[in-house]
Amino acid sequence: MELLAHSARYGYPEQSYKEHASEVMRMAELFASGVLPHITFGELFMSSVCTSAEYHDLGKIDTANQKVLSDKPQEKLPVKHEDAGTALLLKNHLPAALSVFSHHSGLPSIGEEREKEHSFRNVNQVSGYEKTVMDITNESLKDYLSKHATEIKNSVSEQAEGGRPKDTLFYRMALSCLVDADHTDTARHYGGEALATDIPLYPAKRLECLDTYIHSFPTEDVTPERLAVRQEFYHICKTTEPEKRGIYACSMPVGTGKTTSVMAHLLRVAEQFSLRRVFVVLPFTNIIDQSVETYRKALILPGEDTEAIVAAHHHKAEYKNQLLMASSFRWSAPITVTTAVQFFETLAGNRPASLRKLHNLPGAAIFIDEAHAALPAHLWPQAWKWLQTLVENWGCHIVLGSGSLSHFWHLKEFSETRVIVPEIAGDNLYKKAAQHEQNRIVYSVEKNPMSLDELYRWVHNLNGPRIVVMNTVQSAAALADKIAHERGRKTVEHLSTALTSIDRKNTLERIKLRLKDKNDTDWTLVATTCAEAGLNFSFRSGAREMSSLGSTIQLGGRVNRQCEYGADCEVWCFYIKKDAFLRDHKHFKISAAVLAKLLDERKISPDSCTEALLREIRERNTGMASDNLIVQAENRANYPSVAKLFQVIEDNEMFTVIIDEEFKIRLENREKPTRREMQTLTVRMRRDQIDALRLPRISRYEDLYFCYPEFYDNFLGYMRGILQTISVSQVGSII
Repeated sequence: MELLAHSARYGYPEQSYKEHASEVMRMAELFASGVLPHITFGELFMSSVCTSAEYHDLGKIDTANQKVLSDKPQEKLPVKHEDAGTALLLKNHLPAALSVFSHHSGLPSIGEEREKEHSFRNVNQVSGYEKTVMDITNESLKDYLSKHATEIKNSVSEQAEGGRPKDTLFYRMALSCLVDADHTDTARHYGGEALATDIPLYPAKRLECLDTYIHSFPTEDVTPERLAVRQEFYHICKTTEPEKRGIYACSMPVGTGKTTSVMAHLLRVAEQFSLRRVFVVLPFTNIIDQSVETYRKALILPGEDTEAIVAAHHHKAEYKNQLLMASSFRWSAPITVTTAVQFFETLAGNRPASLRKLHNLPGAAIFIDEAHAALPAHLWPQAWKWLQTLVENWGCHIVLGSGSLSHFWHLKEFSETRVIVPEIAGDNLYKKAAQHEQNRIVYSVEKNPMSLDELYRWVHNLNGPRIVVMNTVQSAAALADKIAHERGRKTVEHLSTALTSIDRKNTLERIKLRLKDKNDTDWTLVATTCAEAGLNFSFRSGAREMSSLGSTIQLGGRVNRQCEYGADCEVWCFYIKKDAFLRDHKHFKISAAVLAKLLDERKISPDSCTEALLREIRERNTGMASDNLIVQAENRANYPSVAKLFQVIEDNEMFTVIIDEEFKIRLENREKPTRREMQTLTVRMRRDQIDALRLPRISRYEDLYFCYPEFYDNFLGYMRGILQTISVSQVGSII
């Protein structure tokens, strides 16, 4: 009887143990080979990956498991199959054993496991037996190995581990190779796409394309002084070869072309150090579309598929469901544009679905754009250690960019050792560019808190076109809805993560067209923090709910961007009166208080950002970097604690919500979605929002929900439904 690895499901036949194990071994070795040129502990890494790949499903050979796989495909395997490979490798190859142990349940706390009587073993009793999983494994291991040997001829056999690296990313990277191979082959068997061949970066050729694109830019809308700075910045980035890979800063102000100039720098470095990928990490999902559009125009070689070369990773695309595995995002494109949430929470992750894509990161040039908004302050101590480790051990090169960049690495609360982070274009050019910023914007504050009605009237008196940024998705939607109700839909645009990526993209295109029309001035963009940075918008005035110095300066970058409205355009900070519709944000409480003091002291400039951050962390009574709870958990290799503590978005657990009814029906009929559909026809919603709207779970999917059409539109997104429920609770009927 043929040994099985997967049962017949979804209209697809069984998969043999031999086929699955062989394919996982082949792909895992392929993934590890991609990492190999960029690390110094290559032999150990390759050994860990290849050994774990061969024995990861060893326990499926158990007779009871084979019976379920062949006769009862809907049932779970009675004998947890991870235990067999773990038991085999535990004595001689802990890194490989740890990958096998973790490839379904996730990386554990190493310290807690070692304190157990039977470390890394499954001592749970098997249903219907008077034995534990460990007992059955110990009795049957020789039989498993004998049968395994008849199936796998080119066995890697047991290999000595050769060491136990202290780098905690090592175990995440090794597990990533195994899980990606395992999930990729499983998805392929159940009708998903086969593994595509990696496309080379070709950095020198793409730099030539970028150069052609840059020289096609119109220059009439830019002042001569700003144009000269922009051109000099690009030239330096394109031609300068750093002496070594490392962490660099880019503090150039708004309008100096960071998107393209830093890309030129990354491609130059990739060519110089034989790097294999480029990552652009952005704080907000809506910025992704703008950056991706630019890169697809500037970097694609003749005959290439634009989506395959520049990949847009909007939000979570990690699925353990076998039908959705093929839709998981893998970070395998030559250029990936992703969010800070995805980037850093992947580094912090311990779950297999999350870690699957991580092995594609070594040997990458990474641009963390708008770094001031990438992470909450308390996450930076450990994030900073990871960035340094990526450079030192995993062959990466990193640029931190922002027009309001705080040099947190100079503060002991964030970095245990003082690190030099040079500017990629040098200090002189930055100072020259900063001189042109002095008269572009004037910052003011309205100190009287305003209700929704008062805020609506106050905003209308600002010079248009105007941009207003609120601290919460609900507040932004409430103000946008109020303006539309009072003055008409054409007088307002709304932008937030309540919209799908497709609707955000359409909104962005509409905003660009409206800003180009010099006769279209009396309208307002109401948005969340996602619109304050990285977007090539230029309004005549702006207003920002009290938040932080960095956010306020970033909003200034969306006003009078090229001085086209003259000098001294207004950017206001204001307070709200909290009610059912206007919600405050606890994250900004301390930073807003610091901002208020800086406004009184007239210290509103990028040079004050580090001081602002220092004041904030002192207000929070933050300790030294070594005292940080996440740093301590990472040092102990307590992977679950790190993953739990390191959450960029601290609110409730987030879920994927389908907003297209036809797509929902297809999913319920077991049709396989594409990665693009899962990125563009969904939103991410908190558990409390899902409960408030009583959204149904899509049948057979544990973590997918459906938003009823009456609760979603392309103006307010899912906040249409939330505002309706608030109105019902306020007045008893839908307004």
